[in-house]
Amino acid sequence: MAASEIDPAPAALAELMRIIATLRGPAGCPWDREQSPRTMVRFMLEEAYELAEAVETEDVENSCEELGDVLFHVLFLARMHEELAAFTLADVCRAICEKMIRRHPHVFGATRVADSGEVVANWRRIKQAEKNHAPGQSVLAGVPRAAPALLRALAVSEKAARARFDWDDAAGALAKLEEELAELRAALRAGAPQQVAEEIGDALFSLVNVARLAGHHPETALSGAVRKFEERFRRMEQAVAATGRELSAVSQSEKDRIWETVKS
Repeated sequence: MAASEIDPAPAALAELMRIIATLRGPAGCPWDREQSPRTMVRFMLEEAYELAEAVETEDVENSCEELGDVLFHVLFLARMHEELAAFTLADVCRAICEKMIRRHPHVFGATRVADSGEVVANWRRIKQAEKNHAPGQSVLAGVPRAAPALLRALAVSEKAARARFDWDDAAGALAKLEEELAELRAALRAGAPQQVAEEIGDALFSLVNVARLAGHHPETALSGAVRKFEERFRRMEQAVAATGRELSAVSQSEKDRIWETVKS
């Protein structure tokens, strides 16, 4: 391999690992030295969400930066576990390499697949065998309780669907959503706070299933809706500010008119 073809990634990765070792070392950063794997999980999740936003908005420059932040936290967590004599970064790399080879027998073995659907089916079958599911164990096992509720709802409904407990199509799930909304309206009229909360949850769960059966990821759909609302709200704020007023001082009817203008 010519000098110009040498991959610079290993050297850059080694430098990042050296920086982490220094931060955790005796003469390192007090804050970094005080952290534990449990305290760092929160920051890891925050960085993952920031990366997701950068990718979703196709912000290439920010995606590079956020990937770096996520990588830092992965290596930082590995370093802390190594200090605890639990496992090393090499152990992490070996385990994921073995898993990827094992779960892609159509690439690294003799298995033949017709399409991506068969790939997914094989993946799930191999994963289930790896987890050594005990007889009688629920098909819903394996969904992290700490996952965000929207993502957890999707994962649970997907597992139930694989056990053939599902609607035939999105129209069936939509009918269930309409039923739940009717129950929510009744709870609101009755002024029953606990029942209202329960019916809101049922309606949200039903809507997740509508999205799933319609072929859309509910998290992506909701993120798009929130982003659209933010953009329109900011334009409404700008329109009001141009008149020298605060948004809170504008009547609701005028806000509604401005909102419709912004939408169009």
